[in-house]
Amino acid sequence: MVVINGSRSTPHQQASTISSWHEEIPQSRMNISVKGDYALHAIFDLALQKPGEPIKIADVARRQKIPQKFLELILAGLKQGGFVESRRGAEGGYLLSRTPDAITVGEVLRFVETGKSAKPRKPPAGDPFAETWHRADQALSNVIDHTTFAELVRNWRDRQSKYVPNWEI
Repeated sequence: MVVINGSRSTPHQQASTISSWHEEIPQSRMNISVKGDYALHAIFDLALQKPGEPIKIADVARRQKIPQKFLELILAGLKQGGFVESRRGAEGGYLLSRTPDAITVGEVLRFVETGKSAKPRKPPAGDPFAETWHRADQALSNVIDHTTFAELVRNWRDRQSKYVPNWEI
């Protein structure tokens, strides 16, 4: 049992505060599609859960504030990409197909965002910003390719434990 914002919650309920935490991030973050953002949140939510326990789509959708029908399509794609697996039946749902430390933000984003109609624009010859944008792209790739979901979960849990008073005795 964990106390978040003064109320008791189980680990499955903890994920409900992620969306509100995510909304507090400054607008300086990179521009990705809504589908990419939702895919990252879905993987993050599954990474927070107990390994080996299937999680219902409705639970992830509610916690992450993702429309359930859209989440179903996203998870189906993530399943094809080898990020999640599904279990059928009354106790079924989705779970990560690999451990959170084996999945990076970069690989999920690249999988979800590939095939988009927007192709990378090649800068015109002599563009004074070409080298700057290239270095920025490399720096961003370096960060997302080395950020695992296990690291995100650890950091998020550390922040939650530091900033949420626990008045329980």
